[in-house]
Amino acid sequence: MEYHVKDLSLAELGKNRIEWAERDMPVLGLIRERFSKEKPFKGIRISACLHITTETANLAITLKEGGAEVFLTASNPLSTQDDTAAALVKYYDIPVFAIKGEDTDTYYMHLREVIRREPHIVIDDGADLISTLHREFPQLAEKVLGGMEETTTGVIRLRAMANQGVLKFPVIAVNDAYTKHMFDNRYGTGQSTIDAIMRATNRLLAGSYFVVAGYGWCGKGVAQRARGMGATVIVCEVDPIKALEAKMDGFLVMPMSEACRLGDFFVTVTGNTSVIREEHFLSMKEGAVISNSGHFNVEIDIEALERLSTGKREIRPFVEEYTLKDGKRIYLLAQGRLVNLAAAEGHPASVMDMSFANQALSAEYILKNPSNLERQVYRVPEEIDRQVASLKLKSMGVEIDQLTPEQVKYLSSWEFGT
Repeated sequence: MEYHVKDLSLAELGKNRIEWAERDMPVLGLIRERFSKEKPFKGIRISACLHITTETANLAITLKEGGAEVFLTASNPLSTQDDTAAALVKYYDIPVFAIKGEDTDTYYMHLREVIRREPHIVIDDGADLISTLHREFPQLAEKVLGGMEETTTGVIRLRAMANQGVLKFPVIAVNDAYTKHMFDNRYGTGQSTIDAIMRATNRLLAGSYFVVAGYGWCGKGVAQRARGMGATVIVCEVDPIKALEAKMDGFLVMPMSEACRLGDFFVTVTGNTSVIREEHFLSMKEGAVISNSGHFNVEIDIEALERLSTGKREIRPFVEEYTLKDGKRIYLLAQGRLVNLAAAEGHPASVMDMSFANQALSAEYILKNPSNLERQVYRVPEEIDRQVASLKLKSMGVEIDQLTPEQVKYLSSWEFGT
């Protein structure tokens, strides 16, 4: 198939929204300007499995301006913005294979479509594209120059592949760039998750108990934003260092077995499985709202919730009401999938500007360094990370100090003492 989107008549709305996002992506805009002149990707095919949002659209357009043939599919069945997908096909001639709400079979059919384009470079978010490529198309995987991975969950999977010696090409962990995880994960996930919960439920957060499972960069962002909305935030962690940090940051810290009795709202952001499970559902309050902002829908044990319930209904868009055998009702948002993309619009463009600038420059780096990269997972080169930060500061009108020659000498010497 040439493309597979919901409805091309949505394209005009999508084009307007893509242009609106572009206004807040000046760093990517500067890269696009250079790419359009230099054409570093001429003759290169790039297949990407990403959330099909207006911000992703601007990355795809940037890569195409650089000469690439770009093919897109969704990295989550509920994260596609159908108007954006239509606009990319109609106005930018970028094939997209993604429909919001697609079933699992369709999701993997779309993955295979972009793999069959025989990409030279792959961009992934969650590692479904790369793992499917290795599992089902090993002969095509051998021809890939390299790839990039956008999120924590995907990096974990890819490092496991590298450690087992099965990874067939180098991958740059864009998620590990400072200008990605410290900003996208914290400020992007924080704002977009709270936005999604409020849109879906229209419930008041002020005065509530808000439980955050996981205190990585995403968890930090969600906890900070929930506190800003007036909630009492409880953090659940398995890492003693992160738990200590959460305590020092002023949050309540306790096991989920205790937090489940108090929480009005729950958000999982751990990247692990069955974080909220049967014993927790049984102890929850009437009317508890549970959601997930981790990449895969495994953090909430939905099978257990189904087993404990006598019935369920969709009471609002993206809100399913489960009635337990004792009559208690629990509300699951977005089927336990990424709530910030399913029930809202994902991260603001200004923070994705840095993440996708890293993607674009890392793709160029792979092309320029084919003989220097082994079949491993690499951090984004420091010079790219710092370049993105400098460009972002410049776009915000912020100037910073420069080291003086004396300071450079002092930092590079050992002779100076007290």
